[in-house]
Amino acid sequence: MIIVHHLNNSRSQRVLWLLEELGLDYEIKFYQRDPKTMLAPPSLRAVHPLGKSPVITDGDNTIAESGAIIDYLVQQYGAGRLIPPAASKERLRYTYWLHYAEGSAMPPLLMRLIFGRIDRPPMPAPLRPLARMISNSVQRGYIDPQIKSHLDFLEGELGKSSWFAGAEFTAADIQMSFPLEALQSRGGLDAGRPRLSAFLRRIHARPAYQRAIERGGKYDLLK
Repeated sequence: MIIVHHLNNSRSQRVLWLLEELGLDYEIKFYQRDPKTMLAPPSLRAVHPLGKSPVITDGDNTIAESGAIIDYLVQQYGAGRLIPPAASKERLRYTYWLHYAEGSAMPPLLMRLIFGRIDRPPMPAPLRPLARMISNSVQRGYIDPQIKSHLDFLEGELGKSSWFAGAEFTAADIQMSFPLEALQSRGGLDAGRPRLSAFLRRIHARPAYQRAIERGGKYDLLK
């Protein structure tokens, strides 16, 4: 039996969605973030030494990292579903987006999150104005331009096909959902990105996505 070690408001929601799309049986073990630090609980280290989510166990196998989990589930249980044919142009695009989501898209989003909180406790009150000045400078000078560049790129790519790998929905779209949902939750998407906004509406309307939300619990990326 596949067990998803599911942390609230995390990338592990994608894993639940993929399992629902594949129609696989699975169990969920729930973990809650610390309400002050927003970090995963120490109990996750009993599953994987890094103590982070997502991570799944499947028999004797323990698999961490979103891309590795998606690749494992599709290869092991997909029977050709949610992945383009080998050696096709769509397969190459699929592989690219599977890695791009975490390797390129997420780092500037994480930087925005970190620098957006740098002037809050436990930063000492006397230092907060200086921290805020540094944070604003870094965000305006580096982070925001990086995010804009990625959004321009993604908006253009969805002009080439309905889904990221091509005309058919694949697991690459599941992988790409998290950075785009994070941007939408934090005000990074607006009317100037109609294709990205339409992509999110389409995935949110999928029955498997909705079932994953029901099983995984409230999903709030503003936290």
